[in-house]
Amino acid sequence: MQTPAHPSYDVVIIGGAIYGSSVAWWLTQMKGFDGKVLVVERDPTYSFASTSHTNSCIRQQFSNATNIQVSQFGAEFIKNFRDFMGGSEEVPHLTLQSYGYMYLADTPEFAATLKEAQTIQESLGAATKHLSRDEIAEAYPFYQLDDVLGANHNLVDEGYFDGGTMFDWFKRSARANGVEYIHAEVTAINRTGNNVDSVTLSDGTVVACGTVVNASGPRAAATAKMAGLDIPVAPRKRYTFIFDAAQPLDRDLPLTIDPSGVHMRSEGKYYLAGCPPDEDPDVAFDDFAFDHSIWENKVWPTVASRIPQFEAIKVINEWVGHYAFNSFDQNALVGRAEECPNFVFVNGFSGHGLQQSPAMGRGVAELIAYGEYRSLDLSAFDVNRAAHKKHFLETAVI
Repeated sequence: MQTPAHPSYDVVIIGGAIYGSSVAWWLTQMKGFDGKVLVVERDPTYSFASTSHTNSCIRQQFSNATNIQVSQFGAEFIKNFRDFMGGSEEVPHLTLQSYGYMYLADTPEFAATLKEAQTIQESLGAATKHLSRDEIAEAYPFYQLDDVLGANHNLVDEGYFDGGTMFDWFKRSARANGVEYIHAEVTAINRTGNNVDSVTLSDGTVVACGTVVNASGPRAAATAKMAGLDIPVAPRKRYTFIFDAAQPLDRDLPLTIDPSGVHMRSEGKYYLAGCPPDEDPDVAFDDFAFDHSIWENKVWPTVASRIPQFEAIKVINEWVGHYAFNSFDQNALVGRAEECPNFVFVNGFSGHGLQQSPAMGRGVAELIAYGEYRSLDLSAFDVNRAAHKKHFLETAVI
């Protein structure tokens, strides 16, 4: 464990994974902001962070306009990563593998929902197309489509990228710009009335602060509770499998969302598949026990049925990670707590976190530095909506 260099900071960020580091780096980009920033991370290896178990996907195929705009900026950020990071040749280029998402609909109701979402996406400049069964078969003849009525697909700025590199450069660039990271654990958040005064670390050190940011991922509720606040976020397990196919496809496999809930896509010369468990309870922060029956009973039967060419496949890697799951409406919970305005949430992404981190990190940094969102209005994600029972409406949740 480490002790911070100073007794007080303008901003203390609890959690140093993708959101803690995105907010930290973006704060260093805010003109006129010169405050001291401390990032407190309990596990600097990030071995069990959601960031380390991500599939690094990005899509514009949402039904809510704000979610679409958040991802559009994410795509812009990925494609221009070096420029955003200052232009140094040391910064790698990130490639957005635009295989697209393929949402398959097996009911008239879901096909109509997809068509409605496609109209919204197209109105905002997304290249999503609504496809008939025949159009799907013409573009991707390997699918079995007997039960499919239609689909949405987008081959522009939608697919996957190297999220690990983006995270690494958020972190290292934040440090280079003066942000302090320490290996420590916050054990108390100390309030006077409706204001946080300080945080206490596990070794007893008390650190005064002007703003606290909850970037604790699946631990968001535990962090909020230390400040006497509530947030409907808990860890939920999500399973990923990498497999080899005896008969590889002759073209890239889009990230296909089967009506069963199983998704699959190309992963280099291999393929990736994943899903939630059929029973999807909240789990403990340290529960990474793997249910091997999910492959045999759910994933492999679905993959082989949807793509008969995948009858003979072999798992070569597998893991389970945690969604920071927002049980209220499965979308981000962001902003200042009404009863404690210098406590800022950036939580509850429910699987959308990595792709949304450029826009959300920028927005939270603007909120801290300027007291308002300036680049993109993120007020629809206001964390206080859960307490007021005001849902963020989004139909395209995986």
